[in-house]
Amino acid sequence: MRKLIYLLLLVGHVATAGEVPAYQDRFGRAMPVVAVVGENSGTELTDFVIPYGVLARSGAVQLLSVATKAGPLSMRPTLTLQADATTAEFDQRYPQGADYVIVPAVSRPADTTLVAWVAAQGAKGATVVSICDGALVVANAGLFKGRRATGHWATESYRKEHYPDTQWISNTRYVADGKVISSAGVSASMPITLALVEAIAGRERADDVARQVGVDGWSTEHDSDIFRPRLGTNLSAYIAGYTNHWFHSLDNLGVAVAPGVDEITLAYTADAWSRSQRSKVYTVAASAEPLRTRSGLTIVPDRVQGAADLPELLPPLAEATLPNKALDLALAGVAQRYGRSTAKLVALEFEYPSYH
Repeated sequence: MRKLIYLLLLVGHVATAGEVPAYQDRFGRAMPVVAVVGENSGTELTDFVIPYGVLARSGAVQLLSVATKAGPLSMRPTLTLQADATTAEFDQRYPQGADYVIVPAVSRPADTTLVAWVAAQGAKGATVVSICDGALVVANAGLFKGRRATGHWATESYRKEHYPDTQWISNTRYVADGKVISSAGVSASMPITLALVEAIAGRERADDVARQVGVDGWSTEHDSDIFRPRLGTNLSAYIAGYTNHWFHSLDNLGVAVAPGVDEITLAYTADAWSRSQRSKVYTVAASAEPLRTRSGLTIVPDRVQGAADLPELLPPLAEATLPNKALDLALAGVAQRYGRSTAKLVALEFEYPSYH
């Protein structure tokens, strides 16, 4: 009976924010070193930018954006960034390794440089955090073996088939199992990062950052099943995705950016509009020179003001609005321009439960 109770608790277990282990200084550093790493050919925009922006606001970490090689970091579905360092440069600067490594979803989750580097960081004792299908990278690095983890609902069957040595948990925003932490789909990047802020700097600091970005809480409560294609609920949204792709050309849209632009607001806006399969968003700046965001990310502008190929501009980013509300504003704009089914498609891909 005791064994049965244990198994039932294990299967039904949902991690809580308090289960993200508290930061423990290993090297006498003033603050923990956090690397947000991307793969140059394609890294999910929101997965990368939201953890960076939230952690930067905490003021509690030494934060670096990292890429697998030199050159621009192409984000998916749009935007171009320039990382602070390559993985090799990071290793030269921090031979003992990072304290935390954030791994977003990437176009090439089996990239040998990325997988080897994540595995090496884990071996050095870093806490490795996968965002969405960054879980595939971490699984390829072997760090989920014998542990509990999660990822985007859409890859659940794939993960269970290809990584059977991991206990894949569904219907939770994030799972913490020792020094490996994983989150569900795209929009889970916000709650898992706030949980990290709490683990590193305490509840009061996490509450303060949450207020800054406009978030009420960061519990693990989540229902992944509502995002699966189902007749009568969301199947029409997925059908809209196919019709958008096959029967409509992409609108080129621009979003004006300048030094100090809020990276969270920008990421939610550009990502949501570009996921509609009706439009592609380009950054438009006063010059082609790279510019720094509010929290220090480097953006490489796509277009220059006054150029002949300037796209139709979206309304100015609502900088006065709390950054976490930018996704709702973008979804409302997509619905107005392309219809509610298309906006719902975007929300489903974001695994964003707040859109109705």
